[in-house]
Amino acid sequence: MKVNPTVRGLSDLDAENPLIVTEELSVYYGKNQALDQINLSLPEGLVTAFIGPSGCGKSTLLRSFNRMNDPISNVRTLGKVTIAGYDIYDDQVDVVALRRKVGMVFQKSNPFPKSIRDNITYGLRIHGFRDRLELEEAVEQSLKAAALWEEVKDRLEASALTLSGGQQQRLCIARAIAIEPEILLMDEPASALDPLATAKIEELIIALKHRYTIVIVTHNMQQATRISDKTAFFCMGTLVEYGSTKKIFTNPTNRQTEDYVTGRFG
Repeated sequence: MKVNPTVRGLSDLDAENPLIVTEELSVYYGKNQALDQINLSLPEGLVTAFIGPSGCGKSTLLRSFNRMNDPISNVRTLGKVTIAGYDIYDDQVDVVALRRKVGMVFQKSNPFPKSIRDNITYGLRIHGFRDRLELEEAVEQSLKAAALWEEVKDRLEASALTLSGGQQQRLCIARAIAIEPEILLMDEPASALDPLATAKIEELIIALKHRYTIVIVTHNMQQATRISDKTAFFCMGTLVEYGSTKKIFTNPTNRQTEDYVTGRFG
């Protein structure tokens, strides 16, 4: 799937170059509705944070952007998700190609029980890369982009499982960007890390937004204010409010948003 940088037919949003757009998006797990008619437009080249109480649909929405919900039994997706104008739920979409363009980093670091080098090259080999020099260059460049190269360059054959938790998460980020996606989805990437490792992940996200459009789910309000340009607040499967992070946290329109960001509920 070729991702175009511009979505057409959305004149009121053109100024922000929307890249991901949902229209009346609803998701059901069996009879349980996780998302209720979500209409959202996410700009290209920015960090967007999804916030809200547990079970409000944040992760379900995030996974909708690269169809990671598809393998779940009894899942049903209604409405539309477009990336650069392409309907990603069209029957003709190659889901493998979609996931190459839309990479994902999960809450719990999940390095493969392989060497550091093999963790990076695994996805590239799946997509047909075989040239040794090309693979070696990709290993170095992605580890540098993930701010991990200097820490591991002399032990690339060591097991990824010997790395610290923070290093493992940065390795997973390096693995995700090695295949050159255009969008990075991050589901609470620092929730299991100590403050120092969390700070490194946040610094990395800020650095990476110059190359990727990033969408992050977080329960950490301070983290959202530090790293995101846009914030969407969800509650009970609905989108309550969406706007600039500064506005959401300092002058929200909705009282429910204000109560959440100030800690009165959630």
